[in-house]
Amino acid sequence: MLKPAQTTVLFATSELYPFIKTGGLADVSASLPAALQETGVDVRILTPAYPPLLEKLPQKTPRKELFLSSIGKGAELIETRHPDTQTPIYLLNYPPYFNRQGGPYQNADGEDWIDNVWRFGLLGEAAAAIGSYETKIGFMPQILHCNDWQTGLAPAYLHFSSNKAHAKSLMTIHNLAFQGNFPPLVLPRLDLPWEAYNLQGVEFYGHLSFMKAGLQYADAITTVSPSYAKEIQTEALGFGFNGLLHERRNVLTGIVNGIHEKEWDTSTDVYLPQPYSLKQPAGKHGCKKTLKKELGLDNQDSPLIGVVSRMTYQKGLDLLLEIAPLLIAAGVQFSVLGNGEAPLEKGFRDLATRFPGRVGLNIGFDEALAHRITAGADMFVMPSRYEPCGLNQMYSQHYGTPPIVNATGGLIDTVTDYNEEPSKASGFIFYEPTAQALLTSIRQALECYKRPRIWHRIMRNGMKRDFSWRNSAQQYIEIYNRMKDSL
Repeated sequence: MLKPAQTTVLFATSELYPFIKTGGLADVSASLPAALQETGVDVRILTPAYPPLLEKLPQKTPRKELFLSSIGKGAELIETRHPDTQTPIYLLNYPPYFNRQGGPYQNADGEDWIDNVWRFGLLGEAAAAIGSYETKIGFMPQILHCNDWQTGLAPAYLHFSSNKAHAKSLMTIHNLAFQGNFPPLVLPRLDLPWEAYNLQGVEFYGHLSFMKAGLQYADAITTVSPSYAKEIQTEALGFGFNGLLHERRNVLTGIVNGIHEKEWDTSTDVYLPQPYSLKQPAGKHGCKKTLKKELGLDNQDSPLIGVVSRMTYQKGLDLLLEIAPLLIAAGVQFSVLGNGEAPLEKGFRDLATRFPGRVGLNIGFDEALAHRITAGADMFVMPSRYEPCGLNQMYSQHYGTPPIVNATGGLIDTVTDYNEEPSKASGFIFYEPTAQALLTSIRQALECYKRPRIWHRIMRNGMKRDFSWRNSAQQYIEIYNRMKDSL
């Protein structure tokens, strides 16, 4: 098979910013393909045709009716483009699976859709059909880039394809804790052979695992930071896959995510009441003043700690709840945005009720408010017990809001600790996921905050850092090129 000079990539994902988002995967799915496209890669995004995409994306053209073994006829590809980046998009349109209200994985009550196995099995099957060139759409990807468990079956479909001249597959792990595990009796309807159901295949503790399928059969594996690539090979953070990942360590690479520079730019951010920049930082004080008024906080120049996070055990917010009264007693204020587990939501509601004017709380998610908190807070807290990459610590540094983070995954890879290199520091790192360690780190940050020369240097160091997708995209291209050489 002739190799075209231009690298061709099908980027399969279950989320796409700004249309459908539950976490960082959506941001990556918009930004990484755009960065690849800027370097000359012919990249197309494949994602389900959820209602928000059908309603908001422009110039939708029916491209091809698909025949997929799990459903027969009835699915089609709709071709469009991302309005911000002009990256081509294929929407997998199958209304019985994707045309419904609610989130991509759960209904309005927070319960998983009972047919997720079929919905994302279909997404993987469609990706593999394009990657095996069985579906003639005028695009032949050399690389099928899969993301998390929702696309994990695609490498297995390619492995068992009768057409051996198919694309190479890359599996990116965004969060290994989410695995897509289902009863093995679904295997025949997914049109995978029973021979796939074994320890060296898709079997995982008595289940069929979409994540296991991707990790087992992909030609290469990446994850979203170098430290996380090491952590997932351990029992503590491998979630049962540590042995397999250690076995496949020679094809496992950690690449830190980037941030969308156009969406996160203090000088042009439409969500901020005042622009500011490294050279003209005065507007940041105005952002803080406006934010405090918006959240009903006391109008005094107290240090303001920002939190934008899912409220889950993983994110370590229980540690912050434990020490928040001590910090408030010392004069600290909080601006908190997020939702998630009921006990944590209740804990923050109780905290806000107990300390009116000191805790500004919004339960839910608000993109505009997330930007205003990142800009208006003095410091940003991320006490995650584990964090594959994380984006908020990069946003906060870019916005001159030094982060306070636990030493895990992408957090330790992207924050320069004050204790390690004071002159180059961009934030503060603590090394045990405990309330006491977090408290000690915040207190150190507060001491630095009282010394404007030191604090402004830490702020400037963060704002100078390059968190763009350019470097990360180049690392992906190097992996693609190695994979292409084996075609």
